[in-house]
Order: sequence, then C-alpha cells, then structure tokens
Amino acid sequence: MSILKPLYSAYEWYISRDLRPEDMPKHVAITMDGNRRYARIQRNMSPLDGHKHGKNTLEDFLGWCVDLGIEIITVYAFSSKNFNRPQDEVQGLMKLFKENFEGIAKNKKIHKNEVRVKAVGQLDLLPEDVREAIDIAEASTASYNNMLLNIAIGYDGRLEIVDTIKKISGKVKEGKLDPEDINEEVVNENLYTAGLDDPNLIIRTSGEERFSGFLLWQASYSELYFCDSYWPAFRKVDFLRALRSYQQRERRFGV
Repeated sequence: MSILKPLYSAYEWYISRDLRPEDMPKHVAITMDGNRRYARIQRNMSPLDGHKHGKNTLEDFLGWCVDLGIEIITVYAFSSKNFNRPQDEVQGLMKLFKENFEGIAKNKKIHKNEVRVKAVGQLDLLPEDVREAIDIAEASTASYNNMLLNIAIGYDGRLEIVDTIKKISGKVKEGKLDPEDINEEVVNENLYTAGLDDPNLIIRTSGEERFSGFLLWQASYSELYFCDSYWPAFRKVDFLRALRSYQQRERRFGV
C-alpha cells in the first residue's frame, strides 16, 4: 500500500484539478452499500466489523465534503427492511448506532466544522437507547449551519411518502388545508427532509444499480452515479470520479 499511496495521491490531484468549485453539487446523497460483502472477502471479519470499517469511511467522506464545500449530505445508514436481518447483526448495529450518535457530541471535527446532524426515518422503530443517543447528537449540533448531515436510519422511501400522505390528510381533515392547495411544495414541506433542497447527486457503492427505497420523491431529477467499490473500501478518488462525472453532465429537468 505504501507504494500505491503516492500513485493515488497523484491520481487524486489529476482528477481534482479540473473540478470546478462553483459547480459542486450542493446536496450529495449516498447509499453506503457493501459493508457485509466487504467483510465476507476479508479473513476472519464479521459483518459487524464490516460496518465498523464503513463507519470509518463515513468519517473520511465527511472530511472530503468539508474540503470541497458541499453543504448537505444525506447517507443511507439503515433501511427499515434491514430489521429482517439476523437478530445478532441487528442488535450489533443498534449498539454501534448508539455509540456513534453519542460520539458525535464529543467529535471535535464535527464541532470544528459546525456540522449539524439530523436523523431521518421512522425513528420510533429504533430501540429507546438509540433514540436517546440521536437526541444527544442532534441537540449538541443544533446551532450549526455550516453543513448538514442527514442520517437515514429506519428509513424507507415508500413509507416516507405514506407518512407524508397521512400528515397532509390530517391537515385536510382538521380544516387547516384545502385539498385544492395540495401541490409539490406542500408535499416537500411534509417529508422527513422538509425544507431541504433535493439531492443533486446520488451515489451508490458496491456495484448495485437500484434505489432500494432511498429518497424516492426527492430523487426525481437527481444525477445518479454507481460505484463498484464496497463502502468500506470507498476512496477519495472514487468520490472525485463521481463529482467529475456529475460536472461533465448537462443537467436537464424534463424528459
């Protein structure tokens, strides 16, 4: 790896030299896929250890986004469908989430870069101690506005739309909203991501090319980029390639 490191550094410079700061996506969303498969191809590594390596990659990823001036990041950490995985893995993940959210309150880089953290999803599905840890993380960063990190946990895009319909129908029932006034703006205001710009770029790692329920409403005009690297092995050069691809595209809103 010591031999390859200078090559990677040179390649990072080669890609980044042509990136235009003024054309960086404001909002990048990423499906952090491949933690378990990464663990499988390693020797003596459990699926949970794969997720721990993925957590380290997320910290690196945040640093890259800070350096590049990206304002909003949304990461797909745990789908509501993931509760169907083996119970020992789910329990291990919940413990890891608790530790990670509690760690945010003490993370010097988070506070130095003034990153506001918000969890989005069906949080009521999570264990109480995880919800308490989320409250600690959100409260400790609530005053920050330099960057926003959305962590989609217990999330499913279809359920988000269902919950949004319920919220809107409740307002109609209470007489607070006329059905004729329901439009895209009203829907946006009632999503888990209310008030945020839609993602400009959505990245998925591990070679899979599907949404898996991630930001189904918000992704209507997002640019998509699929990367073969498993999330724990995702490198800065992979991210720079995604940004280069994004900037080379002519964005069109329509067919």
